[in-house]
Parts: sequence; C-alpha cells; structure tokens
Amino acid sequence: MASRLATRLLLRRSTAVVSSLQSYRHARHFSTQLLEVVGVPRFSKPTRGRYLLPNASPYQIWSRSFASENGDLVEAVVPHMGESVTDGTLANFLKKPGDRVAADEVIAQIETDKVTIDVSSPEAGVIEKFTASEGDTVTPGTIIATISKSAAPSEAHVAPSEETSQKETPPPPPEKPKVEQKPPKVESTKTQASKLASPSEPQLPPKERERRVSMPRLRKRIANRLKDSQNTFALLTTFNEVDMTNLMKLRSDYKDEFVKKHGVKLGLMSCFVKAAVSALQNQPVVNAVIDGDDIIYRDYIDISVAVGTSKGLVVPVIRDTEGMNFADIEKGINSLAKKATEGALSIDEMAGGTFTISNGGVYGSLISTPIINPPQSAILGMHSIVQRPVVVNGDILARPMMYLALTYDHRLIDGREAVLFLRRIKDVVEDPRRLLLDI
Repeated sequence: MASRLATRLLLRRSTAVVSSLQSYRHARHFSTQLLEVVGVPRFSKPTRGRYLLPNASPYQIWSRSFASENGDLVEAVVPHMGESVTDGTLANFLKKPGDRVAADEVIAQIETDKVTIDVSSPEAGVIEKFTASEGDTVTPGTIIATISKSAAPSEAHVAPSEETSQKETPPPPPEKPKVEQKPPKVESTKTQASKLASPSEPQLPPKERERRVSMPRLRKRIANRLKDSQNTFALLTTFNEVDMTNLMKLRSDYKDEFVKKHGVKLGLMSCFVKAAVSALQNQPVVNAVIDGDDIIYRDYIDISVAVGTSKGLVVPVIRDTEGMNFADIEKGINSLAKKATEGALSIDEMAGGTFTISNGGVYGSLISTPIINPPQSAILGMHSIVQRPVVVNGDILARPMMYLALTYDHRLIDGREAVLFLRRIKDVVEDPRRLLLDI
C-alpha cells in the first residue's frame, strides 16, 4: 500500500515537471526515460528526442534535432566543430524553403577558421523556414532551419518581379516632346588653352563598377597567420637549383611497376618528402621551434604539404614520415589532396606539422620566397621544371632544372645550417641512390 502511494506521488511530480517544461520552446519532446527514472515502466512506443536527466538543466544536453509539439517539425542545428573551434560563419544555404530533403542531406555549410563544416537535415521532409541568415556567426547547437516531415514540397518559386512581368506588361512610356537643338557653342582658342593649363582632379572609375564582399573566415585566418609569421620570424631565404634528370628517369623506368604493385602513381613529391626527412635528420635544428626562451627539438617528422583549393590554401599533415616509404607517402598525399579539394579535411588532419613543403611549380612558378607556416621554423619551396643550358663535364647540355627555395627563421637557424640543409635535398634528388646507401 505504501509503495503504491509513493509511486503515485512520484508520477504526479514527474507529470508536473513535464507540463511546466513543455512551455519552453527548446523542450518540446521528451523521452520516456524520464518516467523510468521515477519508477514508471517504459511506454510501449518509445519516442525520439532529448533525454531529461535528474538535476540537469534542459540546456545542458542537446541533440541533432528537436521534435515539435505535434511531432511533425524537426530543427537542423549546427554540429560540434572540434575542440579548438567555438564558432563559425554561416557561409551559404544549399537548399531553399519549400525544397524536399532526405535524411542526412546537406542543407548548409559553416565556415570556420580551419575547415568547412556541413549541416545536415536530421529527417526527411520539406524545409519550412530558415531561422538564421547567411553571414551570421553561429555556435554548436544553433538552430538554422525548421523541417516538416509531412509537408508537400512547394511549387516552383517565382521572384515577385518575374511574377509581375508575367501577369501584365507595362504600357510604353509617352513620347517626349522634341526640343530644338542649338548649335554647339564654339570656344575661343584662349579659353581652350586656359582649360588645358588648369589642373584637374583625376577621373576615377565610378563606384558602380566595384564590388565589396565580406572576407571568408578561412581567408581571414590565412591573412592573420601569414602576417603574424612576417611580424614574428626573422625571415631569410636561401636558394639552390637541382638537376631533375636522374629522378625523372627513375620515375619513367619504374612508374608502371610501381602502380601495379602499390596501386598509386609514383610522383615527384614523395622523393622530395624523403629528401626533406633526410635533411631534417642531418640538421635537426630546422625541425625545432622557439617557444619563449626555450628551443623545442622534435624527435618526429611531420611534413605539412600545402594544397591550393578554390576557397584558399590549406596545409594538411603527413604524420611520422621518417618511417614511411615512397608508396606510403604517395598514398597519404593523394588522400589528403582529395579531401582538401572536396573540403572534407578535418581539423586534426591540419594540426601540427614540423616542416612544410610548398610546390608552386604546379602553377608554373619559376621562383618565389615562401612564408613560414607557424609554429614551424622553415619551409621548402618547389618550382617548375624548365629546360635550361647547364655545364656537365665541360659540355653545355639542356637539362630539366628546378629552383629550390628555403625560407627559415634566422633567430634559430644560422645560414650554415640552412645552406647545408638545402644542399642535402639537392644531393638526394639528383642521385636518389643516396637514400638506399644512407650517404
């Protein structure tokens, strides 16, 4: 008898809690687990949504979607962006109100300082309205759209101006009365000379021929990091040139067998990564970094590879390259480059890195001075391969040549170490057999 009375009291208390919380917009649909907490059996048909835990605020736990009072509406929210990312900019909507969407279909994109994050529809249905605008700053959990699970898709949208033009055609404007034209006034030679002699303001293009757009967050991040690098580091660049004859012959001789065995093409980048690993092992200070009054020497080599995309430059990282062979490096580069092009790189795939390689040669760059990618201390710039006359054993021959550039932090790295580092890369690329013999 006493147990039944206690159960009824707990049931009344839980019912009062549910009734009071239903008045809040964000607490629309609760799980039957609430009644299980107070000792009431689970309903035969469980519901989907948020779970209310004892002594927990309704805002402490949020899920991907929320159901409305009638169970028909769900809301798409901004997902978790990563440990180091707290907010982003709503870049664009990929759908419009009235469009039908499938479950997990992408409806919007969020730009952060590092990556672009997709916002997906939690359920299949029709977009009823957007609750945020493009350009808004949003945080994880922000509601950006309301989706109806039962509504039919709306008819094709017609802009108000188009609809009006289809319904009626405005009458032609009345003819203007003709005005008698007077012959142009002829100025004297003295007046014309005075006008030519007087200074006048320069004729600037009209403002109507200019466009002002907001800078994307990724471009802001790139701009800030590059300027910080320029302001912090004592940047100095040293150059050298490398004869690509032997490496290109090695690639030509074994490219078919390499693809057959490893399933990936043999490129030039893998050899430069291996050469950089060898040079970093010979000159470990290039792999180090200044941290306050200390120098951090890193006993691992993570190579960052600069990849240009339509949205800006991204620098994914190949981890532990000192233990990789040519095939492993090529597979890693291809995978990261594909993700970068598709905008699918994660924050973890771009974090860290001890040394960067940038290949401007793919765009035709002959020579450049790359900027260090903080918190690293050096960056290697590759450039285009050009046939140039060089002296080989006293003879002038046409050889495929490439300029190399090493920009380094002169606060930490002296000129001697920088030149020896670049010289080691030159030696390995010109004679890849050195990697086999470790000489």
